[in-house]
Amino acid sequence: MPSTFRLHGLHVPISPDDVSDVIWSALKDGSYEAKEARWALKAAKPNDRILELGSGIGVITSLLAGVEGAHVMAFEANPHTVRLAKRVIRANNRNNVELEHGLLTAGPSRDFTFYVREDLWMSSLIKHQGPYIDSIQVKSSNIDEVITRADIDLVVMDIEGAELDLLTRARLPGVERVFLEFHDHLYGLEGVRAVTSAMADKGFAYDPRGSSGPCVLFSRNTDPREYQPEDIHAIA
Repeated sequence: MPSTFRLHGLHVPISPDDVSDVIWSALKDGSYEAKEARWALKAAKPNDRILELGSGIGVITSLLAGVEGAHVMAFEANPHTVRLAKRVIRANNRNNVELEHGLLTAGPSRDFTFYVREDLWMSSLIKHQGPYIDSIQVKSSNIDEVITRADIDLVVMDIEGAELDLLTRARLPGVERVFLEFHDHLYGLEGVRAVTSAMADKGFAYDPRGSSGPCVLFSRNTDPREYQPEDIHAIA
């Protein structure tokens, strides 16, 4: 087991041999998923049932699982990354996490080609995104069926562009909040517009209280919500 360092308050037992030089540098200087860590946590509430798509090495997964009373279901398509994520989850004693190798999409189950890249955060379903070191076949599951079965409150996703197809086609039954990172470099502002329009059609609104740049929260609940002091400072 590699030595453990601290990142965003978590124990992270990852070594340089586990990841690329780029990701190792981000892990060591604390910039790895720093913005996502802050804003994804703002989206979560006590006792949430959370569905995470694209768990990566389990950092955001473990943070979400630290929310009081929360239960997290997480999916990751890269088997190597799943192994790292399980290591991080165990190191932080997150016994309220179910992590599976796989991916969720809108519609019936089908086979997808997943392109594994040296920098794990660049791995995706998109072949033309850049050079890849391997391609694997992954069978999808229907996200709406999983949401219904698990009674999900919050969906969190960082899935390298696949959010465009998923969020324009999925129904998201009963979900209160969706937090995602836009990848507009892959589908442009037209794609951002398509996702935003589709989410509005499902009853979601862009929630500025939980959004920052490409990290965006969509909420169905229209009840007033107080700003935290740091939010007011950021607005000012």
